[in-house]
Amino acid sequence: MPREKMSHLTDDEIISRIRSDGATDLYSLLYTRYHQKVLDKCYSLIKNRGTATELTEDIFTKTFEKLPSFRQHSAFSSWLYSITYNHCIDYLREQKKLHYPSWNQENELPEIIDESTDAVEEIEYDNLMVILEMIHPEEKALLLMKYQDDISLKEIGKSLRISEDAAKMRLKRARTRVKYLYNEKFLK
Repeated sequence: MPREKMSHLTDDEIISRIRSDGATDLYSLLYTRYHQKVLDKCYSLIKNRGTATELTEDIFTKTFEKLPSFRQHSAFSSWLYSITYNHCIDYLREQKKLHYPSWNQENELPEIIDESTDAVEEIEYDNLMVILEMIHPEEKALLLMKYQDDISLKEIGKSLRISEDAAKMRLKRARTRVKYLYNEKFLK
């Protein structure tokens, strides 16, 4: 069947054909579908187009190599985005020596923060983008994984190599930090 007639296949159907028929050339359909999204996610964390492009290629290579281990318990896109965030965070940790626990201690939040309302959803998009650039890349990745890509806490934990409870705690801390910084920057 010609490639253009295969473009209607779902991700799961493509993966099944790759596995059962050895049709590895179909991986290019997944690449075409997700390349720009992965590149954008890399760039949002790395802030360097050339490096983001290199990381994107690494991610697709890694994803192709790991495809046999993909269990399809979640959507392919969620799995791919988990690999993307994990790869970018690993890169940042290596390049900038970013260690979240140390950074968090150095950027301690005040003890008294009103957490009774979840005002993060009420923040204007442009203001939220400003605030997301002010927080640690790991917190940014956590928030994007949860609220943009709808990845489960279990998958987030696995992706960041932390427990599900630690992911939940860090997500809460990231939301609190966003609210605090928003209040400091835009409401005072």
